[in-house]
Amino acid sequence: MRYVAGRACWSLVVAACLTVPAAGLEDFVEVSVVGEGISKDVARHDALRKALEQGGGIEISSRSNVDNYELIRDTVYARADGIVTDYRILDQGEMAGGTWYCKIIARVSKIAIASTWGEVQNVLDQIGRPGIAVYIQERIDGIIQDSSILESQIEHRLLDAGFVVHSGEQLRAVAEKESADAASEQNVARMQAIARDFGAQIFITGNAQADSAGVRTLAGQSTAMYNGDAMIKMYYTDTAELLASESLANWRGGARGHHTLSPQAGKKALENAGGELVERCYQNVMKRWATRVSGGGELTLEVEGMSLVDAIKLKKKLKAIDPDKIRNVDYSMTKGIARFRIKAKMTAEALAEHLVEDQFADLIEIVDLKTNRIQAKRVGN
Repeated sequence: MRYVAGRACWSLVVAACLTVPAAGLEDFVEVSVVGEGISKDVARHDALRKALEQGGGIEISSRSNVDNYELIRDTVYARADGIVTDYRILDQGEMAGGTWYCKIIARVSKIAIASTWGEVQNVLDQIGRPGIAVYIQERIDGIIQDSSILESQIEHRLLDAGFVVHSGEQLRAVAEKESADAASEQNVARMQAIARDFGAQIFITGNAQADSAGVRTLAGQSTAMYNGDAMIKMYYTDTAELLASESLANWRGGARGHHTLSPQAGKKALENAGGELVERCYQNVMKRWATRVSGGGELTLEVEGMSLVDAIKLKKKLKAIDPDKIRNVDYSMTKGIARFRIKAKMTAEALAEHLVEDQFADLIEIVDLKTNRIQAKRVGN
């Protein structure tokens, strides 16, 4: 088979379909698509995702009756770079506004989709659905709002995809009980700690502002206009590692009204601006989740009262639990506390079940268990 170059090929969505009679899953579908994005790499990834969506759509939709279908499907799409490997770039470049396009022709393998789907479903069964906490500070004309429109949009997007979501309202309620100021920027670290206590692996936080920009006449109607900006950051709750940062600046919006200061117009402006930023946030979540599925999530084991010799012994025992599920073990020592960072395709609870077995009984005793963290102490001599 040879690829067909030229502009005429872009009038086709599905250019060819090859069938191997001996095994239906070994079919290839050839598609031609155009991806777009804020950079050359993002546009290429978008093209690969579209190729996977179009070429493997029937194969994927045939599994729509399985549990966690949306989460598995979007995880497969997020791994498009590793699935669609047989492709060629026909054209790419910058467009108006600084965005990029990328035209490709690609062959999508059904057997690769089936294999990836099975792997993702298996890992999901082992480590469970990831928990995500969302906390966004929102201001209109400098006044902090009791609830956040952007926060709500992100929560709904993640819920629809099948994630376990802990809302900003939950975090605020706990903060109030602790007499903490949920609106204080200096208190974001405390909100992250609360998110971790809820069992969330990922913490999404940020801020959004909408400020009055006067009144204009649009289509014969007086319209209160607002300018705004927003920023979102994503962290692992256990390690505070920054995973992604997205921003949206200098957007405008408004609603009908004769007054310069219009909270309703400010809310409408925030709602209108949220779509693009929410989708960027979601794609970042999916990339991180897909990486976790590929290499395993990170668990932390902290053991108090360990010597260097003890730590080395424990590291060897941890790696021997299950080489297929324990991918890597690193450790560090600080004032008698050994911290093990474990790349594993299992939950902390599943790991804890191994750590209470006889082979570990002479070394450690578990004293606390969180979603991604186990705390223990050295026992014996």
